[in-house]
Amino acid sequence: MPDGQAITTPVLAADGISKSFGSVPVLFSVSMDIRAGEVHALIGENGAGKSTLMKILSGFHQPTSGHILLDGQKFELPPNGETEKLGVVLIHQELNLAEQMTVEENVFLGREIRRRGVLDRKAMREIVQGYLSDIGLSISPGDRISDLSIAEKQMVEIVKAISRDARVLIMDEPTAALTEAETELFFAQIRQLKAKGVAIVFVSHKLSEVKEISDRVTVLRDGQWIATQKAADLTPDAMAQMMVGRELADLYPPINEVDVDAERVLEVQNLLAPGVEGVSFYLKKGEVLGFSGLIGSGRTAVFEAICGLRPIDGGEIRVDGVPTRFKSVAAARDAGIVYLTKDRKEKGLLLGQKMTPNLTLFALPRFVRNFSIDRKAETEALDRAIRRFDIRARDPNVDVGDMSGGNQQKLLLAKVMECDPRILIIDEPTRGIDVGTKQQIYHFIAAIAAEGVSVVVISSEMPEVIGVSHRVAVMREGQITGILSGDHINENEIVRYAAGLKRED
Repeated sequence: MPDGQAITTPVLAADGISKSFGSVPVLFSVSMDIRAGEVHALIGENGAGKSTLMKILSGFHQPTSGHILLDGQKFELPPNGETEKLGVVLIHQELNLAEQMTVEENVFLGREIRRRGVLDRKAMREIVQGYLSDIGLSISPGDRISDLSIAEKQMVEIVKAISRDARVLIMDEPTAALTEAETELFFAQIRQLKAKGVAIVFVSHKLSEVKEISDRVTVLRDGQWIATQKAADLTPDAMAQMMVGRELADLYPPINEVDVDAERVLEVQNLLAPGVEGVSFYLKKGEVLGFSGLIGSGRTAVFEAICGLRPIDGGEIRVDGVPTRFKSVAAARDAGIVYLTKDRKEKGLLLGQKMTPNLTLFALPRFVRNFSIDRKAETEALDRAIRRFDIRARDPNVDVGDMSGGNQQKLLLAKVMECDPRILIIDEPTRGIDVGTKQQIYHFIAAIAAEGVSVVVISSEMPEVIGVSHRVAVMREGQITGILSGDHINENEIVRYAAGLKRED
């Protein structure tokens, strides 16, 4: 709570909430209160029960036992988003906006202002412009959603919430896809809402951001309440330890040395493609090569071009010394190169399908016998993947969309590894997952490299790139400005190359 502010009756509270899906319990007598004018962070590993608790607090799920209190009174929240009429608004991690409609149309969708049966666009536009001005957002009510940045779309979701007179705003991973500058702008708006008395629940795996923006922090682990403490009394390391129940000193595994005589499995010379300006580098067998740089620097574009996802305008790609150009992801896969997308929900997984088809689809030719799919082989493959990558789900037949983000990411890694690649390219390997699962992913990467697979790690998180890589290539404006090794792999050097202050010729 802000200094000097009296503790009043919570706007919204969970009192001994338990929840089971069928015979599987996921929350165990959890209590949490949310007060006006505070940011209350909810943290925990993937699968800790955060999403379930958020959906109960916003009426999308009903508790199996326990009570919800609204302004101190027991209350049964209405389902299917109707809780918004009471001022309790949930902003999902996957933004709920109509991309081809304008800002004002999205804000008033389903509750348009009409005058004599005709849409009063002038009135709606003026109201939305007022909201946009209040939060300092320099976009127009008439702008199409598809033309906005991720940060601007996130702000439009907040405008929607404000227009519904939100008293409680629950946000699930709102900064997961934002740059550092966009996050600062976003936090400025959060502080404005807080000053106006809005109660905010902030769910995030970025513990430094939790420390910066939150007044109080509630920790869940394995569906149970662990602690609620003032953010000022916690360090990010202390939060992480409460989340996982153990020390995380070994977050990054030891990095094995790469043989100086190891062959170059991939060589790129003067690559030209949309967003790529003359990139050159090589990758050795068993090496982890990090790619760092600011958002939009061209890191992803380089490997989309290599893997056949975008056209190549010039340059040379050599695999095992042989000049090669791939026309498709399937052709790259057949040559032993696989790309793990940073967008697991939109491009990596079929969220409405079970784990088995998600695991085997990319490597499907391996599971075809006599013109039909070998179901026994698929089942054995899933069993192996679950053991190898510690994939946890309450039911092996669960839809992938109902799994936690960390388990989705581990399934996506298992999916590409089912092809037995020689070169693994991982884009943003730990985006939107908790610190405990991050630790697992880092150890998986080290183990895969130790087996002789060459790995490229593209990441916006500098500690991550530094912690797992043998060498780090830094990009700026479509070009590699430096390739660092040894003691030169540090945040200061990476920032200088990313900002264009240093360049290797």
